[in-house]
Amino acid sequence: MDFLPDAIVPCILVYVTNAKDVASASCVSKRWKESIPYLNKLVFPRNIFDDVKRFSPDDIIGHMVSSINKLEELVVYCPFSGSGLASWLSLAGHSLRKLELKMDDNLVDMNSCSRKLDSIGAATNLESLKLWGVNMTRGPKWHTFHKLRNLEIVGAVTDDSNLHAALMACPNLSNLLLLGCEGLTDVFIELPHLEKCKLDFNGLGKCSLTVNSPKLQHLEVQGFSGIRVPVTQFLRDLIISNTAGRVGALDFGKLVALESLEMRGVQWCWSAIHYMLQLASEVKHLLMKVEFTGDFDALQPFPEIDIVDFFNSHPKLTKFEIHGAMFAALCQRNSLRNVDSRFTIPCLEEVVVTVRSPLNAEQKMSTLESLINCGKKLRKMRIRILQMKSSHSSTDDFFEDICKFTHSHRRIVSIE
Repeated sequence: MDFLPDAIVPCILVYVTNAKDVASASCVSKRWKESIPYLNKLVFPRNIFDDVKRFSPDDIIGHMVSSINKLEELVVYCPFSGSGLASWLSLAGHSLRKLELKMDDNLVDMNSCSRKLDSIGAATNLESLKLWGVNMTRGPKWHTFHKLRNLEIVGAVTDDSNLHAALMACPNLSNLLLLGCEGLTDVFIELPHLEKCKLDFNGLGKCSLTVNSPKLQHLEVQGFSGIRVPVTQFLRDLIISNTAGRVGALDFGKLVALESLEMRGVQWCWSAIHYMLQLASEVKHLLMKVEFTGDFDALQPFPEIDIVDFFNSHPKLTKFEIHGAMFAALCQRNSLRNVDSRFTIPCLEEVVVTVRSPLNAEQKMSTLESLINCGKKLRKMRIRILQMKSSHSSTDDFFEDICKFTHSHRRIVSIE
């Protein structure tokens, strides 16, 4: 080790980030020990201190953090106290660029939860902050994180005002991820530089959301019944899902840049589906995985959709994924009435169809055939047969028809 060129040592050390490996490396040789202060990243896995009895985790982490001259990234998954975190950040907060903490908060000791959150404010130069398991039952006492571009919080208990207070301290975010959050009802996000946003909230699916971010490019939301995004000139990818509630009121600006749209959930109001399909006329990738429609608690099937009108309204569509209800709506008796030799689907290259019922088998086969015949650029069709009831008398006949269809177009069609 002592004969390694100076330039090689930091190239090796950049891969030594696990705190246990760092401690072991310092015992290898004097050369390694002298190089430890020049590390820029430390990772403390969850079970790293299971066999350590003599010293507390807070003291060990503090000693290692203090031994590094300019620590830029700190990841702590093992248990720690609020006072310990405050101590480390008082030593390295000025140099830290990335901080990731598994908070392991509980509602019993509210003061400890608050101290942990508040002490993060000492790392004023953070560019990325990731928190796991947070009880944000009051707004964190943070100074403004002017350099923070990435904020990720997974598993948080909070409310609308406390979340808003946390976001106000991060005005220059470009990426925001909130997963498994509870206690929210009306979420308002106003971040002028936000480009990517992913929100997945637990609950009854009745949350409302407003996002006012003019640079937004990617938006993925789960658990909201009402969504308002007034400025959408740069929005390219949009995913809306609600597995617990009903998607109802939607209000978006013009989706002139939208390339990909995914609609998922058990129940959407038909007005919301129709609104999004009309608005996303320039979309290239469309995924429809909504089981039912209906404006009230009663679940209703999709109304009939004319296949010619649908594809004429989405002329740039290159990939189309249809699940169950949407496919059934395209396969009603009158859906193909306007299909003739002049009708073509100009850009469609890939279709993914999920079939869950053998009902209306003749119309379904006719629709699949029409997609093949009219899709002049179609190069791939995947048919997924999902949870089909084998007790139905027509199941075997329908499956045989699918197999014949696949064999006839084996260069394009496959069954999954």
